[in-house]
Parts: sequence; C-alpha cells; structure tokens
Amino acid sequence: MDTADLHHAAALVQQADLLIAAAGAGMGVDSGLPDFRGNEGFWKAYPALGRARMEFTSVASPATFHEDPALAWGFYGHRLNLYRDTVPHAGFGLLRQWGERMALGAAVFTSNVDGQFQKAGFDPQRILECHGSIHHLQCLAPCGGHLWPADDYTPQVDAASCQLLNAPPACPHCGGLARPNILMFGDGGWIDSRASAQQARLHALLRQARRPLVVELGAGVAIPSVRHFGQLVIRHHHGRMIRINPREPHVASAQDVGLAANALAALAAIDALL
Repeated sequence: MDTADLHHAAALVQQADLLIAAAGAGMGVDSGLPDFRGNEGFWKAYPALGRARMEFTSVASPATFHEDPALAWGFYGHRLNLYRDTVPHAGFGLLRQWGERMALGAAVFTSNVDGQFQKAGFDPQRILECHGSIHHLQCLAPCGGHLWPADDYTPQVDAASCQLLNAPPACPHCGGLARPNILMFGDGGWIDSRASAQQARLHALLRQARRPLVVELGAGVAIPSVRHFGQLVIRHHHGRMIRINPREPHVASAQDVGLAANALAALAAIDALL
C-alpha cells in the first residue's frame, strides 16, 4: 500500500460526517470465511459439490430446495453454523470506532448474508443486507409474506457429503418447507420486505449527510451490488470512497482512494494514521 494513499484515506475518514461500510464477500476472509470466488473457490470450500461438479449458481437456488432439500439445507445449514461460530475480525471494530467520531455515526450496506456486522456490534437498524440474511427464514412456496428468525433451528450437517441429517425447518403457517430469506440465483420467491425496510432507513440517513464516506471492502465486479451502491453515494450524495480490494482496487476519481489489500490490513494501516 502506498503511503500517500494511506494518508489520503485517513484524511477522508477525518472529514466525513457519515461512515458507510460497504462490504462484499472479501470482508469475511480475515475472519476465516470463504469468499466463493468462482467455482474453484466454491469447490474448495465444499469438496463434495466439487466432486459432483455442481456450480455455485446451481446449488444456491430455490430449484435445489424443491428438487433436493437435504442437499440445499446441507449447503445453507453448514453456512448457518459456520457464521454462528465465526468471530468478526478486528477490522469491524475499527470501522465502528471511526463511525463513533462522526456526527451521523456509521451504517452498513452489504451483500453478505452472514450477520457479521450485527455480531460485531453495529446498530441493526443501520444495516442494509441487500441479498437478505441467513439468520431469517421464509416459506419456500411462499404461502405469504411472513419472515421469522432462524434462531430456534440448528442444522445437523454431514460436511463430507453436504447433506442435512435432521429435519429441515418448516413454515409455521402452512407446514411446508422453509428456506433462508436470501436472494438466490433464479429466485422469484424471495420475500424482500425486510431488505426494503432496511433500504428506506439507510436512504433516509444518507439524505441527512453532507460528507458521507463509503469504505468499500472486498466487493468485486462479478456481482456488483455493492459497487453500484458506492457509485450512487458518490453521484447523488456527494460522497467519497475508500475502496479496499486486493485484486480490483481501481477508483474512477483522484478524490477517492483505492488500496490493494485485504480488509483488516488496510483498515489497520489507515487507523494507525488517525
């Protein structure tokens, strides 16, 4: 990381009145989570699916819940247990501290479904999970617009075969199969009411800001939801950006900063200058 870029990033943090952590899958790498970068990364995390040559886009779909619930819940159940057991890395705490110094505090926009920002102590009312959350369930059908927490369900998974061993969760309203409230591939049944309410709250907060700063972390271009959000803040809310990405750190404006690094290393280097 270039020293001048780090000083520029620290200056952006010091001038901002609202911090928005905009995180993709790369944010969790320093906590030991897989980033599913391409099928090879997915198969490395789930060898049984690699042996079957099943693509991530195929497994992570409502069709798999209809066709093979034990496999679908084997995959998502393993992820649910993994995220419950994971401790957020120290970079989450640094972002919280930066936000606490700003007039409007901190907020989060993330494509991650893992709930790590809530676990790290960020205000749940200031988090937008644009692809939903694995910690909430909905009916697969769906029979209505109901959502409920996954807290009472503990999947028992054979990791070697990626198969659910106990009964899958059921919808409390119709008794049918339940699924995570996550936007999957080819998904026409995702209930987006929770994410829509989160979006309304975040945009209301953005309208109050005069100098919002997006700290984008581990968000690639393959599924560009997080990158699109950052551009929206720059264009419509006069925001600035620190982009932290080991492979794709380029930024379009000299007023912004791109750092080719993992999240924790870059955040710690910036924090040392504050």
